[in-house]
Amino acid sequence: MINLRGIAACLMLLGAAAQGHAAGVTIGVVAPQNGTLALLGTQIAAGAGFEIQQSGNTLVAINETCEDNSGAAVADALVAAKVQVAIGFLCSETLEGALPKLKDTGIPAITVSARSRILMEDALKNGWPLFRLAPADGTEAAKINEVILKDWAADPIALIEDGTIHGRELTEAVRNALEQNGLKPVFTDTYRPGQEQQIALVRRLKRAGATRVFIGGDRNDVAVIARDAKAENIPLSILSGDAMRAADQPLPLDTGVRAVALPEYAVLPEATAAADALRAKGIEPEGYVLPSLAAALIAGQAAEAAAAGKPLQEMLLATTFQTPIGAIAFTAAHELAQNPYRLLEWRGNGFFPPAAPTQ
Repeated sequence: MINLRGIAACLMLLGAAAQGHAAGVTIGVVAPQNGTLALLGTQIAAGAGFEIQQSGNTLVAINETCEDNSGAAVADALVAAKVQVAIGFLCSETLEGALPKLKDTGIPAITVSARSRILMEDALKNGWPLFRLAPADGTEAAKINEVILKDWAADPIALIEDGTIHGRELTEAVRNALEQNGLKPVFTDTYRPGQEQQIALVRRLKRAGATRVFIGGDRNDVAVIARDAKAENIPLSILSGDAMRAADQPLPLDTGVRAVALPEYAVLPEATAAADALRAKGIEPEGYVLPSLAAALIAGQAAEAAAAGKPLQEMLLATTFQTPIGAIAFTAAHELAQNPYRLLEWRGNGFFPPAAPTQ
């Protein structure tokens, strides 16, 4: 775990020293420094601060309150500090007010968190310099559809969801994709969430002949359904979404349950060196730490390349950056060129890429 007070104090000192002895690229790191979002803000600051220090660049730490109408003051602080690029931005509320002023001064903003489709549409329409490392709306469903059509198209599929807005919309997107490809689920249902057992549900799945089921619901409901199917000797291959990245309690998840989710980057081979280096400094590479490190790396490399004469935004769009969370490139719409969601499988104590099938 990150020592919040220690890291926060270290970053404040680093930021103060950097402003007094500017070096390299000046990067603004916008993240909450206090309040209920301080833990996430500390993750952003820790990952970005590590990379900025390693690269010999200059860090300017800006507090993000995530309140409505707070973004203009954030932009003013970034402009006053003469940053060349700003990263972090946990909240859309900050970006909405900051982006118009950042456009006027040509400072690109790279968000590691904000997923709003409307925000990006407004940014493109108004020429605001927003780039997104966070997945856009719809990318989770797109990856789920890809997995189902690739691996399940020949099998009897069930779609069930928990009645929440997210669960319903995600499952409906899957259903629409199946229908567009000429596939019809053998069973669909809305189940009651938060139940201690779902035996009646898994028996209905069996009667319908389903062997594969996509569940638009939370982790504990999926764990209950998987447990009850196993107890009833009903063979079900289960797939769910990013909501599976939650605490493995109160009921542990069965090995083999799959999810389309953002990976824990620290367990990926390309992240090993960075994760080890972070841990050596007392920073656990969890949450936003590695994405923020990647954002700082991208910001620094793009700004250095832009020093040769090309606009910084042009360099962000024209470059594929090699980072600890994989190769990163931006589309013309300033979104990630590659879908960051991955098919993962629960094995004992975490989600990992599925093992290759044995021959």
